[in-house]
Amino acid sequence: MTIRTERYGGFGAFLHPRVLAMLFLGFSAGLPYLLVFSTLTAWLADVGVNRGTVGLLAWVGLTFSLKFLWAPLVDGIRLPLLHRLLGRRRSWMLLAQLGIITGLLLLSRTDPLENVLLVAAFALLASFSSATQDIAMDAWRIEAVEIERQAAMAASYQYGYRMGMITSGAGALFLADQFDWGLVYLVMAVCMLVGVVTVLLIMEPDHDDTRRNRQDFARWVNSHISEPFGDFFRRYGSYALVLLIFVAVFRISDYLMGIMSIPFYLDMGYSKSEIAAVAKLYGTVATLVGILVGGLVVSRFGIRGPLIASAILIALTNLAFAALARAGETDLWLLAGVITGDNFTAGLAGTAFIAFLSSLTARNHTATQYALLTSLMALPGKLTAGFSGFLSLEVGWVNFYVLVCLAGVPSIVLAIYVTRLVFFRHGSGSGQRQ
Repeated sequence: MTIRTERYGGFGAFLHPRVLAMLFLGFSAGLPYLLVFSTLTAWLADVGVNRGTVGLLAWVGLTFSLKFLWAPLVDGIRLPLLHRLLGRRRSWMLLAQLGIITGLLLLSRTDPLENVLLVAAFALLASFSSATQDIAMDAWRIEAVEIERQAAMAASYQYGYRMGMITSGAGALFLADQFDWGLVYLVMAVCMLVGVVTVLLIMEPDHDDTRRNRQDFARWVNSHISEPFGDFFRRYGSYALVLLIFVAVFRISDYLMGIMSIPFYLDMGYSKSEIAAVAKLYGTVATLVGILVGGLVVSRFGIRGPLIASAILIALTNLAFAALARAGETDLWLLAGVITGDNFTAGLAGTAFIAFLSSLTARNHTATQYALLTSLMALPGKLTAGFSGFLSLEVGWVNFYVLVCLAGVPSIVLAIYVTRLVFFRHGSGSGQRQ
């Protein structure tokens, strides 16, 4: 049977109730990410913590790269009471959101100059909870609508995610210029209630829990660990390893430069309010445009072209940061131009890559397989980002961004090769989902 895909295209695709709900869930996912990433580094750099130490705290974000380790638990374990009230996906999302709120409240009461290890521990709690929320949320996103709406879901998620990042990025920096960082993290904890309310209002997607209820431990391990991983390698055969390598290196340059972005701006002489206005607030507008373009282009032309273009642009935009560093002056127009290119690319790449990853998963193993893929996407970048502070101190900002650009070359080559494998040898990505 031929699927009429035209009715899912255009702006009408974004009016589906679950696509709209994805906007608010995306906000809940995007809000904590910066609070344990670049906003946290801004706080630490602002109060005088050593740049090398700031870089090492990027490893707090490794929870996002290792979440596939506990994704089978999220996929298969029923939470007492919450499962009966909310269902499998919503119960885990709510529990994770409560963990995020707790971590942020504890951070709001901690001084990094007195105990940076305690800051790391509380940030780790928020990060672990946020990664767990992502596992359940990604599964809900994939299961909640038919595959033809996945591009719209990905775009809506990205929009909400970026709105969350505006709040925890620009909003946090504006607040930090007027008040202390403790109040900033307290306000961010309150903002997480958007996700809590959304989870309580949305419906659980249709899935069959009968098989999950009557299993011994060995069968559970086989069902939630062996089968999801085995299924991926069976479907893609000898190309599975190449696909995983591509996923691992696609955004490595983004992670390398991301952890050092605000320390770089501060070192260049920009104020927190200028960074908030240009890099975080205006920059998010550029990102949202990129997300919209990504959603429309992928819906209209497919994933392959936008994915290859994204890989090229991700690498090249780092040269603009090298030019900004070489200029050596606080030129807000130059900063805005650099931010425009970088953030537009991030939005386009995010939508295309999420749609690509979604197309690789099997419907009966969504949580585990998607968590594996997104974890691999972040792992190499997160590991190397921990040393980015020391590297920038050693080679200087200009050479740092040139090296980050070169780190993106393998993803360009693999994007061309991998998309040819998936879309020409195996057919469309959607044909792989079962």
